[in-house]
Amino acid sequence: MNEFLKKRIERKLESLADERVYQVLDYIEFLESKYATRSPESPSALQRLAETVEDTLRAGHISATAIKSTMDTMAAAGRVVGGIAAAGKAVVDEVTGQRSAPGPRAGPEPPPASGQAPPAQGAPGPGGA
Repeated sequence: MNEFLKKRIERKLESLADERVYQVLDYIEFLESKYATRSPESPSALQRLAETVEDTLRAGHISATAIKSTMDTMAAAGRVVGGIAAAGKAVVDEVTGQRSAPGPRAGPEPPPASGQAPPAQGAPGPGGA
């Protein structure tokens, strides 16, 4: 789907009441089940949980306003969990030495440019002590 069509659909959805948007969602899911030629993108675990909660609330005939505020709360919780996951990944990367910013390299020193082998540790170098 091109970006212009996505934006057009978004604008149309924004003008509808929440109850109508759920009708649109039902219709899209019907069309998908009948005519889909490819499988949709797999949602994350948190997205699947949110969709399950939303579907359960809808099946319980909860008002669209209550569903919206519940889903807004779940979205905020998702952002917090995402932030915590990103912070945890950054800590793990820092501990394991996988920095995204350039830093000192770990590993052996490169051999001298003259082609001579570097002196052994503890042994004096050329012209040494």
